[in-house]
Amino acid sequence: MTDDDGDQINRVGRGSMSFVPRIRRQTDYNTYPPSIPIVIDNGASYFRIGWAGETEPRVVFRNIVQRPRHKATGETVTIVGDLDPALMKYFDCTRSGPRSPFDSNVVYQFEIMEYILDFAFDRLGANGSRIDHPILITECACNPVQSRSKMAELLFETYGVPAVAFGVDAAFSYKYNQLHGICKEDGIVLCPGFTTTHAIPFVDGEPVYKGSCRTNIGGYHVTDYLKQLLSLKYPFHSSRFTWEKAEDLKLEHCYIAPDYASEVRLFQEGTKEAEEKTRYWQLPWIPPPTEVPPSEEEIARKAAIREKQGQRLREMAEAKKLSKINEMESELSSLRFLVKQLDQVEEDDIPTFLSDTGYASRQELESTILKVTQSLRKARGEPMNEPSEIEENTDSLNNEKYPLMNIPDDMLTPEQLKDKKRQMFLKSTTEGRLRARQKRNEEELEKERRNQLEEERRRENPEFYLEEMRAQYKEVLERVEQKKRLKTNGSSNGNNKSGGVGRGERLSAAQRERMRLLTTAAFDRGKGEDTFGARDEDWQLYKLMSKDNDDDDEQPDSDEAELARLTSRLQEIDPTFVQKVEGENQTPGEVPRVRQLTEEDYKIVIGIERFRCPEILFHPNLVGIEQVGLDEMAGASIRRLPHEETELEEKKLTSSILMTGGCSLLPGMKERLEYGIRMIRPCGDPIIVVRAMDPVLDAWRGASAFAANLNF
Repeated sequence: MTDDDGDQINRVGRGSMSFVPRIRRQTDYNTYPPSIPIVIDNGASYFRIGWAGETEPRVVFRNIVQRPRHKATGETVTIVGDLDPALMKYFDCTRSGPRSPFDSNVVYQFEIMEYILDFAFDRLGANGSRIDHPILITECACNPVQSRSKMAELLFETYGVPAVAFGVDAAFSYKYNQLHGICKEDGIVLCPGFTTTHAIPFVDGEPVYKGSCRTNIGGYHVTDYLKQLLSLKYPFHSSRFTWEKAEDLKLEHCYIAPDYASEVRLFQEGTKEAEEKTRYWQLPWIPPPTEVPPSEEEIARKAAIREKQGQRLREMAEAKKLSKINEMESELSSLRFLVKQLDQVEEDDIPTFLSDTGYASRQELESTILKVTQSLRKARGEPMNEPSEIEENTDSLNNEKYPLMNIPDDMLTPEQLKDKKRQMFLKSTTEGRLRARQKRNEEELEKERRNQLEEERRRENPEFYLEEMRAQYKEVLERVEQKKRLKTNGSSNGNNKSGGVGRGERLSAAQRERMRLLTTAAFDRGKGEDTFGARDEDWQLYKLMSKDNDDDDEQPDSDEAELARLTSRLQEIDPTFVQKVEGENQTPGEVPRVRQLTEEDYKIVIGIERFRCPEILFHPNLVGIEQVGLDEMAGASIRRLPHEETELEEKKLTSSILMTGGCSLLPGMKERLEYGIRMIRPCGDPIIVVRAMDPVLDAWRGASAFAANLNF
């Protein structure tokens, strides 16, 4: 950001407060004398401020406040109204959303209201914190006294205004249109606003607030309903349906249906008229890159490269193996030479000789020679010693290492008995480890031998070997998928063709047996006293029920291990092999895979939503608000009038019904309102519905004309 941004970014305010406005600051504030009032239309959606007697407000902005942090400095900045999207990159708005001073149509957040008034007076051109002009500010009908007193306190105490007057926005709009001959002295004003809708009757040019009524439905709910419907219809584009975008779509495409039921039927039947009323919004779409299958030359080249890499890896492994064998042969030679030297040493010098070489006893040296010999045979691929041979080699060592093993217990002292138990434990543990190591060595040798045989077969006939591997992979994959289907859906039979299974068919054999035992224990005792556990047989049954018979399910599946081996092998030798993704070739009862989005998926179709969303103004129960609609509010307002006035003024009131407020701009509102009111009024009553000259600005213009009157 630079100083050239001028009007786009200008920090003003009291104390540490700062603003980022988009609106140009007025320069003629000092030319107006203090007797000229300032007119404010404080709407729940937009804030408008200007001078009395003028026809247009000077400053108009959204009635919201944000307080994000500046990314560079970390300073908290107050943003009033809408910010230029080009400047949003400088601020972190993740922890600060837009906030409104309104709850429904009543101001209750006066801290936010102070930010908005600061900004409005600054943009109007005021210098300093004191405002020397009287203020006329609008409010909703029947505004709570507490909210009005708090607003007056804020204007008097904070800004030092000399006088404050309050007026109802819908009444100002009606009076302004009455001056221009749009409506009569006796009538009803219907004001579908941002969050609420009001109906106020007028008798002899004056509002009768005893007959006014309100519903908690407005333009905000229409926009939010449209946003929800589009997000549910296109969940993969929900991030694009922001509230601002939904508001634009509402103003551009929504309309009021003359007859909601027949309009819905029109779209259900898919007629040509419904197609003409459908609108499309094409989102940016980039086609995914098409994958060109590799040519035969490319496949052959990759196979040659892979073969060359494999040969190089095999050569490296062979060289490493030879190096390891040479090291072990050298170590074995040195150990045998050490044994020969030990045979030539005198008996008294043996402990000193062994301690110099790092061994505690002759048995430890011989055990080391045995281990190195076994490792060398394993590395060479030679068969290991038979268990009997190993036992013969280790028996002599065990006899010397565990001297108490073969001595009877009655010949040992208590301390020697403890040592004997310890030696027995050590011996059994050592023998178990040796057996496990021997088993692992045999498995590794068998695996290596099988790999060598497969490699020889592949070199003899590569094509036949590849086809055989593919056939094995397909067969094993089918078995694995069949097991998974059986585990999920149970065994299939002729009586169950729909794919739906019960709990009994999903249980394994062990689980079914356990359920049978439970049933037997529960129902074979009759309905008398519960005596389970009194007999020995009951405890045998309890052991069977408590036994964990599901160990087989937790053991690794040999087919899955074989499938993993075949997959790894095919990936090495077949460049064209593609591993099958789990979930392909699904049965009808399984969840389908997520398909790739196409250009059609990026085309937003707005059909029935065009009139379904505004319909909540006439039927709020569509969004869960159990209140009357816009057409019924006129009848409710007439019924609330005092009885002596109702008989005389009913026909006059229905002959001049004024629509004002932002939602009055929706196409079809006038016709639908006339139709709805005619359905609830007696036959022959005149029903005349007119729309305000400017439903959005007439409230401010009426307040401006009222404040310019000399009697104000």
